[in-house]
Amino acid sequence: MMAPEEKLKHFNRRAQACEDNQEFDACIQDLVRCVALTRLVYGDGHLKLAQAHARLAQAYVQFNGWGLQAQEHSALARDLLPFCSSISSGREQVLEELHPQGGINQEEKMRTELEISTGLSRVYRRQNRPEDALRQCEKSLQVLKDCGTPEKTCSVYRDMAAIEQDKGHLDRAIEHLSKAHAIAMSHIPEELEGAQICHSLALLLSAAAEPRHNDSAGLYFEQSLSAYKHCAGPQDPAFLTAQDDFCRFLLLSDQQERCVEIQRASLATKRSTFGDLSAEVADTLQLIGSVEMSEGRVKQAHRTMTKCLEIQSLLYGSQHKKTKATQKAVDMLARAPEVAERQKRRGRRKTNQTQSVAPSAGNDGHSMSDS
Repeated sequence: MMAPEEKLKHFNRRAQACEDNQEFDACIQDLVRCVALTRLVYGDGHLKLAQAHARLAQAYVQFNGWGLQAQEHSALARDLLPFCSSISSGREQVLEELHPQGGINQEEKMRTELEISTGLSRVYRRQNRPEDALRQCEKSLQVLKDCGTPEKTCSVYRDMAAIEQDKGHLDRAIEHLSKAHAIAMSHIPEELEGAQICHSLALLLSAAAEPRHNDSAGLYFEQSLSAYKHCAGPQDPAFLTAQDDFCRFLLLSDQQERCVEIQRASLATKRSTFGDLSAEVADTLQLIGSVEMSEGRVKQAHRTMTKCLEIQSLLYGSQHKKTKATQKAVDMLARAPEVAERQKRRGRRKTNQTQSVAPSAGNDGHSMSDS
């Protein structure tokens, strides 16, 4: 029989192994055992019990999306913190809380408080309780104050921006993301985090109704593309996604030519990254074809949309809404006189080529003179 301490180590290791192998139900079962064993080993008021509850809460949300269970365990962990705080400040009220195998330090306490407030914030957001979610974010910011962890502070501000965006408060969302951007540029300018924040800020600004935001949105798009290119490279899906978002912004800003120029240049990269018969290549062709249609370049639009249709038909089938929409555009373009005439000429050339290679009736290798 293993001692409780050994069992706790065993199930902790097994839970991590299950998580690594994406065996999420087994992972949660072992984390439940860890909570019970932590209480047995360390007592009801120990920081490690709060950490065990917080870890289980995070697993419930991350692996199963079970908000109620996560909220319950987050609340249990939060309720334990006042007891843990009294220990870390030296006022030891209960002797059994002091276990010879591990003391309590401020860093562990801070990490646990942050896990709890972050976990609760995300649970409340799933439950459509934005005000409660924002309050938990404020608690996270208090924990992180003067801790020298800019990347975690950026993450909290990004969570706050997402919550405000859910509520339709774009100005507040922009305010939170701007704070995250300032921190990222000051402390972690070369990291992927900065590229992601610039990208999110550009999307928010481009979605805002005020025209005054357009210039800023364009600058943030350019900044995000430069950062993605530096951190991940021009073939990375994150860079290509940001580039596509930038092109949509250019379309809305009446910069069709620049949009098409960028999209055409991206085709070769998208083919090598995603494949010739990929949704990304089809979407790019569709965007280029749509601009060509709007500019009256009918023959070019017909060629581009036909290529797009071929890919969509293979990817989605002929009855998919995307395929049907593109088929409708191709049919409409085919009725244009210049396209119809080109199709006729092409048909005549094919007929002539077929006739030129077909054997004549009198020279089929079985003429009378050979018999």
